[in-house]
Amino acid sequence: MSAKKPAAVAYYRTSSSTNVGPDKDSQRRQAEAVAAYAKGRYEVVTSFYDAAVSGADPVASRPGFSELLAFCETQGVSVVLVENATRFSRDLLVQMVGHRMLKEKGIELVPVDMPSHFTDETPTARLIQQVMGAISEFEKAMLVAKLKHARDAKRARTGRCEGRKPVGAATVKEARRLARRSPVTGKRRSLRAIAGELAALGHVYRRTKDDPGTRYHAGSVAKMLAA
Repeated sequence: MSAKKPAAVAYYRTSSSTNVGPDKDSQRRQAEAVAAYAKGRYEVVTSFYDAAVSGADPVASRPGFSELLAFCETQGVSVVLVENATRFSRDLLVQMVGHRMLKEKGIELVPVDMPSHFTDETPTARLIQQVMGAISEFEKAMLVAKLKHARDAKRARTGRCEGRKPVGAATVKEARRLARRSPVTGKRRSLRAIAGELAALGHVYRRTKDDPGTRYHAGSVAKMLAA
C-alpha cells in the first residue's frame, strides 16, 4: 500500500486582465506545470487564483492569496505550489517578504520550476534578508519613538502618562499620621494595619469616580511614607 501523499495547494496569478479568461493560456499553463511537478509528490487539494493582480502588489493585499492563507491555516496544509517565483511576485523584495510570512506560519513555498529557489543561500537572498532585518529594526525603532512621543505629550497635558493615579495628599497625610508611634505603647502600626485603617477611613484606591475602591497594599503604604 503506497504512502499517502502530503497535501498542497496551488497558487496562480495573472497580472494583466487581457490574459484572464477561459480562452487564455496563462492559468492553464500554470496549472499544468504545477500538476506535472506534484504528480507522485503531493496531492493538490485546491487552488487559488488572483486574476489581474500585479506581481508587485504585496501578497497580503491579494484576495486570492488571503483566501489561500485562511485555507492553509484552518485545514493544516503546509505546502504552496507556484509555477515559478515570478508568479508569486515579480518584485524580489515582495517575494522575500511573502516567503518569510509563509515560513513564519509553517508553510513552505515551492516554485515548481526551481523548488530550491527560496531555500538556496544565494548572495541576493542573503542581501534581501539583511535589508528586511534592517527594515524590521527601523520599524521597531519608529514604533518606540512614537510611543515615547505620545507618553511625553500626555505627561505634558496631564502631569502623568500611565500607571496608577497618584495618591492624594490627604491620604498620604493620614498614612503618615497612622505611622507615628503610639503615645501609649510606643509601638508603630504595621504597614498592613495602616492600610486597613486607611480603608476604614475611606482612603482607598479608585480607578474611576464610580469605582467603589480597593484597599491599598502594604507596598503602596510604604511608598506613601517614603514620598
